Amino acid sequence: MKKSVVLFKQYYELRTAAIQKLKSSPDANSNPYPHKYHVEISLTNYIEKFKDVPNGHVDESVTTSVAGRIHSKRSAGKKLVFYDLRGEMVKIQIMANEKFYVDGEEFEKDVDILHRGDVVGVRGHPGRTKMGELSIVPNKITLLSPCLHMLPHLHFGVKDKETRFRQRYLDLIINESVRDVFITRSKIISYMRTFLDNMGFLEVETPLMNMIAGGATAKPFVTHHNDLHMNLFMRVAPELYLKMLVVGGFDRVYEIGRQFRNESIDMTHNPEFTTCEFYMAYADYEDLMKMTEQLLFGMVQSLFGRPVVPYNPEGEGGEEKLVDFTPPFKRVHIIHDLEKILGVTLPDATTFHTEETRKFLDGVCVQHGVDCSAPRTTARLLDKLVGEYLEPTFINPTFLVGHPHVMSPLAKWSEVLLFPAMRPEEGIGAFGTGAGDAK
Repeated sequence: MKKSVVLFKQYYELRTAAIQKLKSSPDANSNPYPHKYHVEISLTNYIEKFKDVPNGHVDESVTTSVAGRIHSKRSAGKKLVFYDLRGEMVKIQIMANEKFYVDGEEFEKDVDILHRGDVVGVRGHPGRTKMGELSIVPNKITLLSPCLHMLPHLHFGVKDKETRFRQRYLDLIINESVRDVFITRSKIISYMRTFLDNMGFLEVETPLMNMIAGGATAKPFVTHHNDLHMNLFMRVAPELYLKMLVVGGFDRVYEIGRQFRNESIDMTHNPEFTTCEFYMAYADYEDLMKMTEQLLFGMVQSLFGRPVVPYNPEGEGGEEKLVDFTPPFKRVHIIHDLEKILGVTLPDATTFHTEETRKFLDGVCVQHGVDCSAPRTTARLLDKLVGEYLEPTFINPTFLVGHPHVMSPLAKWSEVLLFPAMRPEEGIGAFGTGAGDAK
């Protein structure tokens, strides 16, 4: 057994024993899990309200209470201990000085029981150290929820992916960038909802369990309804129900919800994921592309205050790229641009349903070493060529247009060409982010 594992185990055993002793104490104030603690001000508001406290000053005329998690502990002698208190993505310092505490014996007992990772409530005075660190000088620190395990240090963080994804709570406690992802995702969904609402769309909820797995070509998850004695499919898309609403007279509807597809997992696919799907009567794919440009440009401006944001497709240490969301977005035509890159003339769009075209595209994939698993249909072969030669060039938002009808048989035919379908796809940073069609 590794030395660190033994250390963590010993820490847990000692900490558990100490907390159990507190729980067994006849003193009601020793309960390590109190029923309620009154928080008078959030950490964010505390920082804003007391930002003007001068250096080296403690305002004893003001007493308030805050709460958060202890992330570090530093002793400057028996009568002065500093803690870092974090919460709400911000930090303040606890400057525990025995002189301001309710009682010297109480001070010693509380300081001894508090450890890194504990959630505590602090009641005291706003102050600032001589070095300029905004602090709260406590009259009393109350243990609200002890951390029984040794908390990793913020400086080193949690690097092991297995630990991070199996213990998400630990990942969120230690790695601030992970919390940023959760917050940004929430803001994105909120912005999309507001954008569509302002355009007159009605948000709806459609069934997650269906008797048929319709709306997309995907393998569904199967569940069983005990009361009805029948198997049902978890939905792979909300499409069919949303179209029923349009037929029923709701001209603009949308749904933001979970989809379930019992398929492979990779960088861009997960069996359980969230989509925003909307339907709009009396509009075509040109209207959809304009809407997408307005939506993404406004969203990025709202989130970052600028239309150009950095993006690192290779993760930490990789080359950083700048993504510009300023409209109009670039448009790439599947047929024309593939012909330019491959140096071949593809068959006429009206023949894409034939075996001759399938064989031609099969030969192109073999010649260029593009792998395509069975079934090697025209649509799949063409999609693999797009993924190999066109999508990697999408750094700024790009519309992929001109899909042959075999790739999107339910879309309307284009008014310009007979067989290319009115179905734009949109990609950013070499990843697809959305698709739409006029039906």
